[in-house]
Amino acid sequence: MRTQRQVVDYALQRRALLADVHAGRVGTASVCDASPYLLRAARFHGEQTDQTCPVCRKENLTLVSWIFGDSLKHASGSARKPAELDELAERYDDFSVYVVEVCRTCSWNHLVLSYALGTGTTTKRRRTAAE
Repeated sequence: MRTQRQVVDYALQRRALLADVHAGRVGTASVCDASPYLLRAARFHGEQTDQTCPVCRKENLTLVSWIFGDSLKHASGSARKPAELDELAERYDDFSVYVVEVCRTCSWNHLVLSYALGTGTTTKRRRTAAE
């Protein structure tokens, strides 16, 4: 079981952006700009939701979790499935998770949530001769 720390919810920012899109102040081309890498990550690592895309209303949104952290080394900056996050949280001391919602039809994408995961313990590093 994961323990999320430092949770930030971007729902208000999302709501304001969608209000601007529906009012015509922001074009759909500027918000439906998911990169091919993000769309591939949604296909292979995403978690399907029951929420319909707020822009095109054709497909359900997919949530993609991206992980970042120095302790992750080469795995930092990659997309992971929710089950993999549990395993990583037990192995590594601290890393950040950013959850992005993606529509694979119209390329809508928005940061939904960010939080910290990990054991929370910092590993002591060895002192060098210079110290």
